Formats: sequence, C-alpha cells, structure tokens
Amino acid sequence: MTDAPHSDVPAPVVPAENHRAVQVSKIGQNRFKATNGRGGETYFGTGGDDPDFSPVELLLAAIAGCSAIDVDLITSKRAPAVKFEVLSEGDKVRDERGNHMTNLRLTFDLEFPEGEAGDAARSVVQRSMEQSRDRLCSVSRTVQIGEPVEFRQA
Repeated sequence: MTDAPHSDVPAPVVPAENHRAVQVSKIGQNRFKATNGRGGETYFGTGGDDPDFSPVELLLAAIAGCSAIDVDLITSKRAPAVKFEVLSEGDKVRDERGNHMTNLRLTFDLEFPEGEAGDAARSVVQRSMEQSRDRLCSVSRTVQIGEPVEFRQA
C-alpha cells in the first residue's frame, strides 16, 4: 500500500551510501527494540507504565536531536555552549486525516560563555535554527515536506 506523491517531481536517485535503515523487533507485550546498522539499540512501546518512549516521543526526540546537532555544529565553531537544551513538543490529534501531530515546535534554551567567543555563538543562533528548519535537518524537513510512506509485506 502506498500513498500518492504530493507532486509530479520524480524521486531523486540516491547513492547507496545515503541509504538508512533501522530494524524493529518485538521483544515483549507492547515493547519493541530498534537496532541500527552500527549495532546501536533503543527501546520503545505504547507509552504505558514502562519507561520506554512511545513512537510519537521518538519522533519528537528525532526532530529535536537532528536540529540540536545542526545548531550545535554551527554555534560550537564559535564557542561551546554552557547550557544546551531543546524542548520538542506538539499535539497529537485525530481528525478527518486520521491520527497525526499538529503544532510541532522546538524551543532552544542555549547559553554561551561571556566574552567575544560567546557573543559570536549567540550571534548565529537564530540563523542556525533557520538553516536547520529550512534546509539541514532531514527529520523535520521530511515531516514538513510530507514525504509519502510505503507499507509492504515481506
């Protein structure tokens, strides 16, 4: 089952080194393990009594994490952050389009040291957030663009 693309623009040819994959395995009642190709693991579930992240929380973490990396890479060239926190939030709704998230937003709480280097880092925060939102962060860009997801059976 596949959703129709949003436009008539053909999909780009993607080199093999750009392919990403994560394997998800059921490990218990309403609990799953995701494993990447490097052997990293994370766990998730329905968000009930266990501490595992729900898939929606993982999406929020992925959006925040992707943009945090972008902003940190840009600002830390000037000065390392003294405080670097990102709140990722939104509202889970059900409407005529089904279940989805709305009002997605990231709030960056950043502090840099006093002095010239800290001033330089502070001066690029807004631009780095905009670059992440508009071009760099593949996670939030995918959500914003609305790339279709194909479902198929092995």
